[in-house]
Amino acid sequence: MISIDGEPQATDPQATNAPPVNAPVSNTPAANTPVTEAPSAAGPAVDHEGRLRPVVLTGRHVRLEPLGHGHHDGLCEAVRDGELWNLAVTLVPHPDDVGAFIDQALAAHREGQQLAFATVDSATGRVAGSTRLMAVNLPYRRLEIGFTFLGRSWQRTAVNTEAKLLMLTHAFEELGLNRVEFLTDFRNSASRAAIARLGATQEGVLRSHMVMRDGFVRDSVLFSITAAEWPESKRRLTAALAARVTPAGRAGAAEAAR
Repeated sequence: MISIDGEPQATDPQATNAPPVNAPVSNTPAANTPVTEAPSAAGPAVDHEGRLRPVVLTGRHVRLEPLGHGHHDGLCEAVRDGELWNLAVTLVPHPDDVGAFIDQALAAHREGQQLAFATVDSATGRVAGSTRLMAVNLPYRRLEIGFTFLGRSWQRTAVNTEAKLLMLTHAFEELGLNRVEFLTDFRNSASRAAIARLGATQEGVLRSHMVMRDGFVRDSVLFSITAAEWPESKRRLTAALAARVTPAGRAGAAEAAR
């Protein structure tokens, strides 16, 4: 199950605060309880310029690290696992374009628009893919989770489920948001079903919303979770994570997408 939901993130390319892929984490999470930890000293979730502060989000199965060029080779391996760039309903970069993908993500963070993560498999320390908080609008207390993709070996495992739980927990419980959105290609039925399983509500279809790399003008389906709905969504995700087995290698289609 792949997720692709959006555009690139950002942090300063010279100082991404992204620890090495195999860096130890300071806390050992108990059971399926996600932990939010700052990469250095503890501080507010938003910096003095109003940008999302880069944080490491740690769970039992996955660690979300602020995306930086130190993740380049691992991310290339992840996208080669299943040749993800060939999926017509997604926007996964070709391995040759991963460097530019990271550059764009870092620039978007500097502009206060996004915060991209490398999705790291806690069991192996390998980069499984990427995801991000994007379309950030803190004054109106909303953002989008998107541009998510996972290599084939991590599809249909606990990695994606826990990553979504970590990001939603950060959005609602650390940032105090009112709303989190998800967008996916109308053609991507697997993605729509996966987003609905998060507890998200389908709100409508944005017609002629995006031009894909092959020139196709796609319709996008808009979903959201609100702060009022978050406790039930969190319960559902926590239960799904507890039931999820983690062996790698199962095939899956695009799971959540922009």
